[in-house]
Amino acid sequence: MRTKLTFLISLWGLLMWSTSVVVAQTSKPDSNFHIYLLMGQSNMAGRGQLSEKYKAIHNDRVKVLSKDFNWITAHHPLHYEKPAVDGVGPGLSFGIAMAKRHPGIIIGLVPCAIGGSPIEHWVPGAFDPPTKTYPWDDAAKKIAYAMKTGVIKGVIWHQGESDSHPELAAVYLKNLQALIKRIREVTGDNNLPFIAGELGRFYKENSTINAQLQKLQSLVPFTAVVSSEGLVHKGDTLHFDSRSADKLGKRYAKKMREVQSASN
Repeated sequence: MRTKLTFLISLWGLLMWSTSVVVAQTSKPDSNFHIYLLMGQSNMAGRGQLSEKYKAIHNDRVKVLSKDFNWITAHHPLHYEKPAVDGVGPGLSFGIAMAKRHPGIIIGLVPCAIGGSPIEHWVPGAFDPPTKTYPWDDAAKKIAYAMKTGVIKGVIWHQGESDSHPELAAVYLKNLQALIKRIREVTGDNNLPFIAGELGRFYKENSTINAQLQKLQSLVPFTAVVSSEGLVHKGDTLHFDSRSADKLGKRYAKKMREVQSASN
């Protein structure tokens, strides 16, 4: 009986969400459409092998903002900044985990990660030559659009491989704090949860950034860091394999719920 009731509630929520998107331009954002920003570089974008198993994963209540600014059912890969290599990342399992904990709520994922981007490219006006993108400016446009349809509920961030050299790592935390402040200003939420992920422990230079990330929660309220313990790479000692990326997404979801509880 409970399973049937949960299904009916979820179906009703999906129908109501579909209607709200159509009228989004002339009405206020749907409070039952919870939107999350996926930001960082390649391990957030996803580089896990895209097997048929992972291609089939989806949840009708988890949407992703497409390249042409439409909300569509989310499937791997979520990102499209490097089509030749985009694969399984943590975003989809994160979104599905959040949806399962909130029947009747639609989850929206906004893919903003840019593979290879150093944190210095996540400032207004900064250009990322390899991808010919403006990481922050492009993300800001997506955020503005997303806020017309739903409510931004949090950010998951995975970045730092490009900043692992000691001289860059020394200023990493300062730059990250500035980014969090900027995101919160744009979204109008000073308590917006921000969850960062550790670099893979298999990455030989992980310690410089991971050590900085451990200081984040004590410096910036409503933040947390998810562990990469036990996760493995796909054979390149740089990117999480599909299974590890999937696990990481679930860890993000658990931390997000914890921080959201503290911020309410």
